[in-house]
Amino acid sequence: MTTDSAAALGLGLYLLGVLTTFGVRTFLHHRRTGTTGYRGVSGTPGSAQWWGGILFAGALVLGAAGPALALAGVGPAPAEVPAALQWLGAVVAVLGFGAVLAAQTGMGSSWRIGVDPGERTALVTSGAFALVRNPIFTAMITALAGLTLLVPTPVSAAALVCLVLAVELQVRVVEEPYLRRTHGQHYIEYSGRVGRFVPGVGRLRRPPVVTIEGLS
Repeated sequence: MTTDSAAALGLGLYLLGVLTTFGVRTFLHHRRTGTTGYRGVSGTPGSAQWWGGILFAGALVLGAAGPALALAGVGPAPAEVPAALQWLGAVVAVLGFGAVLAAQTGMGSSWRIGVDPGERTALVTSGAFALVRNPIFTAMITALAGLTLLVPTPVSAAALVCLVLAVELQVRVVEEPYLRRTHGQHYIEYSGRVGRFVPGVGRLRRPPVVTIEGLS
């Protein structure tokens, strides 16, 4: 696969994936619920949750910039990798974007981008959410990893790093505390048996149960 063809394919897959998983999904969600589901960047400037939002936006921009710059012949040339690995990356990217859309659909009206501390939505624990607590983020990272393999440039790699950091901050600092406050014991039990991003990995420890005897 030539550099230009790989870059063109990568850019096309990325734009189609983002348009479908964000644009079309937001439109359909608005038609169904009357809201876009977008809650914006949370936290004060400089806070961990604020940086999570900034890094996520940066990942979106860099994700497009990687193949676009390679196609234009600007910046460092993509690393030399076997064509088979590039095709594998394309397949992984398609599967990743498909999994993002499937997980978003599985959330139904509970789907949101960001967190509103005063809002309460249903805790989804079925489908992909029975395997991992954050299947949308897992699928997004998978898709971007595939695109990085297809167009292996420093910019594409930077996009992947930004996304991983953004997801870790968003989940650990924003979403998990919010879900614990909102859903209490239900979320504690769910997070104790289901992994964070990978099945069985990142399960949260349940707080010890203090009995009357233990207080005596």
